[in-house]
Amino acid sequence: MSELLASLAALAGFVVGALAVMVVRHNIEGRRVVLTPVDDVAPGALPPGVASVLAVLPSSAVVLDRDDRVLRASSAARAFGLVKGDHLVVAELLAMARRVRRDGEIRENEIEVAGHKFGQDSTCFAVRVAPLGSYGQVLVLAEDQTEHRRVEAVRRDFVANVSHELKTPVGALSLLAETIQDAADDPEAVTRFAGRMQHEAARLTYLVQDLITLSRIQGAEPIPTPGPVPIDDAVHEAIDRCNTTAAAKNISLVTGGVEGLRIWGDDELLVTALRNLIDNAVAYSPEQTRVVVSARAVGPHHESIEISVSDQGIGIPESAQERIFERFFRVDAARSRATGGTGLGLAIVKHVAAAHNGAVTVWSKEGSGSTFTLRLPAFGGQAVAVPRNTPIPLEAAQ
Repeated sequence: MSELLASLAALAGFVVGALAVMVVRHNIEGRRVVLTPVDDVAPGALPPGVASVLAVLPSSAVVLDRDDRVLRASSAARAFGLVKGDHLVVAELLAMARRVRRDGEIRENEIEVAGHKFGQDSTCFAVRVAPLGSYGQVLVLAEDQTEHRRVEAVRRDFVANVSHELKTPVGALSLLAETIQDAADDPEAVTRFAGRMQHEAARLTYLVQDLITLSRIQGAEPIPTPGPVPIDDAVHEAIDRCNTTAAAKNISLVTGGVEGLRIWGDDELLVTALRNLIDNAVAYSPEQTRVVVSARAVGPHHESIEISVSDQGIGIPESAQERIFERFFRVDAARSRATGGTGLGLAIVKHVAAAHNGAVTVWSKEGSGSTFTLRLPAFGGQAVAVPRNTPIPLEAAQ
């Protein structure tokens, strides 16, 4: 539970333990709140000052009287659907409140409440229930833990996926090293196994680089040192990094579109995004097909550049197309692991596009292939084809 809940528990403890006339002053946003003895408070009323404290709490707070009617409920409690009118409608919370009223012991629990709006998922709460006064009043605090649960789930997915992906190349490298040692007198075998080691080492390197890149850009921080990035150079660099994988499946990597276009951003980030898109296209395409990477200027004033990566692969089900840019989401987990996918590639592409104030979209049809398109702002605010190796002053981007 948060420090906020602990603080309010202390407040409840004060109310319960008040045995004589005493005054507690608490400064809340410049106001003086005075809590008077509980014994001077009517059975159906809140102790003075308690309402003011409840009003500034971010948690859902509900005060029940001895007949389980709601004396006070925060706006958060009503927004989450815990309270309707003067009734606490969550049966589990009501049962906890009755037990606390009966024995006077503070109780804590975690509960899950179904969404009260159409299409809304359930909400997880960390709950603390405490007696409040000597007239059977009970304080219920519920703190939304849904986001915390989601982050924990993502963390578990991260550990599971990365552990698997790291284990595979590391284990392969260890085995290949032993094999080479045993085949030291066979130059041909040494050459063949050394090539496999290079492949596994490259796979490991790309995985680590993807993790570093995702960590770097997922905070939505601006690019530290942006500059003019030639699209042609980024495309050719990305293709060079994917050539080995494509050649193993006899897949042709083809370039097209307008040459000489530039964006304003980070060249290494753009290469990383394109490499992930090309790797993805190669992994999910049959042998002896082709992957096309092309660029063009779009918009009324050619203010944007679109870089598309198209394949002739298996396609993506329509039901999965909205989720494919989520971290660790896999359309087919078994196939993704077989192709060496980490579930990070498309998430990185999405973050790279956002870091450049752009976007990424997908068109796909099962059995007909997919086209991923990066749309990024043009260098200087307008796409102009520039011959290769022509320097452009940085002021042009202003």
